[in-house]
Amino acid sequence: MTRTVFCQRLQKEAEGMDYQVIPGELGKRIYDHISKEAWSLWQHKQTMLINEKKLNLMNADDRKVLEEAMVNFLFNQEDVSIDGYTPPSE
Repeated sequence: MTRTVFCQRLQKEAEGMDYQVIPGELGKRIYDHISKEAWSLWQHKQTMLINEKKLNLMNADDRKVLEEAMVNFLFNQEDVSIDGYTPPSE
């Protein structure tokens, strides 16, 4: 049976994740309140953020920047903004 959650990012009932994707309290919060779909959206944004801002995940400050962006994206309805980035037109 599929686990469902009320996704705080999408503001609707959606399929929950199969397991806690990151450790700790934040990981538990994500597992309980974020859907697979929203997590997939975050992964795309995370990749873009890491590449465009040249974040080094071995650096604690860069990891903190990424974590703050993740919390804002998933729970505060804020989009990831990157100076000078223009999305491709379709």
